[in-house]
Parts: sequence; C-alpha cells; structure tokens
Amino acid sequence: MRAVTYDAYGETPTIRERPQPECPTGAAVVRVRATGVCRSDWHAWRGHDPVPLPMVPGHEFAGVVERVGAGVTGARPGDRVTAPFVCGCGHCPWCAAGDAQVCPDQYQPGFTGPGSFAELVLIPAADTNLIHLPDALGFNAAAALGCRFATAWRAVTDQGRLTAGDTLAVFGCGGLGLSAVMIGRALDARVFAIDVSSAALARAAALGAEPLETSDLDAAIAAIQRSGGAHVSLDALGSPALAAASVRSLRRRGRHIQVGLLLGDDAATPLPMDVVVAHELEILGSHGMAAADYPAMLALVAAGRLDPAALIGRRISLEDAPAALAALDRPGPPGLTVVELG
Repeated sequence: MRAVTYDAYGETPTIRERPQPECPTGAAVVRVRATGVCRSDWHAWRGHDPVPLPMVPGHEFAGVVERVGAGVTGARPGDRVTAPFVCGCGHCPWCAAGDAQVCPDQYQPGFTGPGSFAELVLIPAADTNLIHLPDALGFNAAAALGCRFATAWRAVTDQGRLTAGDTLAVFGCGGLGLSAVMIGRALDARVFAIDVSSAALARAAALGAEPLETSDLDAAIAAIQRSGGAHVSLDALGSPALAAASVRSLRRRGRHIQVGLLLGDDAATPLPMDVVVAHELEILGSHGMAAADYPAMLALVAAGRLDPAALIGRRISLEDAPAALAALDRPGPPGLTVVELG
C-alpha cells in the first residue's frame, strides 16, 4: 500500500510502498477514504511528541472496513466507520468505565503505530473503538470529527459542562478552536473567539462567535470580563500565554479546559494560581473522546445543528500531504485540511 512516511524528526516525509497491516485477533483494518492534517501530527513529526521511527502520520480518518480479525462482532467488511485518535485496549478498568480516552494501554494511529496517511490503517480492539457512520455523513466530514471536533465536543460539553446561556471563550481558532466555536453556538452559548489571524477570526465570526484579536491579550481578557467573564474557557492552541489568558478570562467558579498540547518546556507552564484559588476556578484537561461518547455528537450532526464539513478549508491528495504537514511550521489558511484517498 502507499503511505506517507518519515524516518527522522523534521525530515521531509515521502510517499512510499509499505506492507499492508496485519489484522490480529479483535482488530480491524480500514481502507482510508479521507484523513485530516492535524497540528498533533506536526508535533510528532517535529519531535515535540516523540514517536517510534519510521512513522506514518495521521490519526483523524474515515473509511470502509477492509477486513476484521477473529472475535470481532461489531463490524464487518464494507462498513463505513471512523475511530477516535485514542483507541482503548477494551478491557482495562478505564475502558470498562467508558473512559477509553485515558486508557493506560492505549493505541494511537500516527503516534504509537502507523497512522492514516495511508491507504489502510489498523484499529485494534475494534468492538471498542470503531464508530459506524450515519449514511448521510460523508467521509470528508467524518474525518473532521476524528480528533479536533470530537476533542472539542468533549472539552466543551463533558469537561466544560457548557449550557445554553453560558459564555465560552476560545483562545486559538485553528481546527480545534473553530470546532469549539461551532459546538458552543450549537449549544446556544455566547462565544468569544480570540486569535491573532484576521482570517481565522473572520471564519469564527461566520460561525457565530464574537471575534477578539490577540495582539493585546490584556484587552481581550478585559472585553470578556466586561461581559461578566467566561463560564468556560479553552486554550485550543497550546500556548503558555493563551493558557494563562484563558484562566484570567473566567468568571468566578469558571472552568479552564486545556485542550491544546503543551509539550517540552511548555509542559511546566505556570498559571495564575492566585486567581484559581481566590475565584475557585477549575483547571481541567481534555484528551480526545471515547467511541462510546460519539452518539450524542453524531445526533446533532444528523439533526443539522453541527456541520463539520463547514470547517473544511482545503481538500488535497495523498501526494500533497507531506507538504501540507510541513506547512504547519507557519500559520496557514483557516479551517481543516483533509486528504482525500478515494
């Protein structure tokens, strides 16, 4: 099969022939029809989030089941599916409790094993991790759900507990941030979108957010606080400055959700703990979403209240994927980039 592969961190990936994945007991092999280009793939390629080498990137995808291993009962060849970027083992206490996103023996395509910038991708514990797609949901839109949209959904709804009439502040309006904006508006919340890019802010405004430019973070925080402060605020980029600003934008007893990755030196990012204590704020992380939690999100997609396809900015071929990954070194156009394979 053809797959994008890199042999060293920061080395330009190439497309080459690789062996098709085997399909062990309990697993499934999926023929990839679309896969997103995500900043998390870039972090791995740059070595910020070390992965075994060589590596095939890609972790948000949709496709068709090619074959299943012995013991799989919930899927068969021909099924239209996606999967979370965190695949649980299916038998630990966390998976049994429905929290596969924090499984200690998790498998992540593109990080712990070959990913979806390829014609075929392996998904272990298929009965735990495969998600059947509604007939009306196209592969491109479904690929947009796999990481950034599902991560934003869980961050906003489960961790953030956002409800109608609340105020949500989204710091960073890449694919993850724009997903959070769309979800916040679908839940009838007031949404502030904060970014340095005028194009990203225009996209967020089109989704119903109130845009705030971040060249002066103090001014953005002040504007949010004048509204009464955010009930929920997200750092959707992974920036020490944005994480601290997110905390400072909260109203008393508000909730900061750290969704953007803080890696390397940024892993020890300081936060204004004086405000956290005095205002009884909550600091929460959010790491993807288990397959078991997808139905509520897919129900809103089916009802037309969420439209992940509207977040897609570019559609490219597999041949263009290496350059698209490397291009994340610098700011790019707003919206998601999706690689089409079929």
